[in-house]
Amino acid sequence: MERVARPERTKEAAVAALMLVQAACATFFLLDILGDFLDASDGVWARPHLVMELAANLSLIAAVAFEAAYLRRLLRRQARTDRALSAASGALHDVMDAYFDDWGLTPSEADVARFTIKGCTIAEVAGLRGSAEGTVKTHLNAIYRKAGVQGRAQLVNLLIEDLLAGPVPRPQEAAARNGRAAARA
Repeated sequence: MERVARPERTKEAAVAALMLVQAACATFFLLDILGDFLDASDGVWARPHLVMELAANLSLIAAVAFEAAYLRRLLRRQARTDRALSAASGALHDVMDAYFDDWGLTPSEADVARFTIKGCTIAEVAGLRGSAEGTVKTHLNAIYRKAGVQGRAQLVNLLIEDLLAGPVPRPQEAAARNGRAAARA
């Protein structure tokens, strides 16, 4: 999760920095236009380029204000999406743990099942667990038999279907469930 958060914060900081540069430019141009207006002895409206500069500068200021509001809205939406993803992730974890308990998986089988559901190959699971590929295959056969499925796709489908069938708990509910699960262990 940290790997995702850092690039996003870097992008946010870059956009904010660009907005500050735009605001600084707008301030500079506004002061320049103000000086030109004060120096205009023949009347401001006699110099159409000053009016054009003022209109362009006001447009730049409006764009910076719009960008700030839009960035704030995007950041709020991202925060809501991150919270929902976190809740869904916790819910999937809870669903998986409940199924693993119901199926009577051993801790090793549950570990292999988690890696398999995440999409790891047999060789990757073996490497991550420090075991032989044959051991992983034996665990997978036991998992599939206990779950009553034919393979990885059906296993993942079973978990996702159950997750989609019910409401996703709010982060507080997921945290409470995780606390109860930790207390049972």
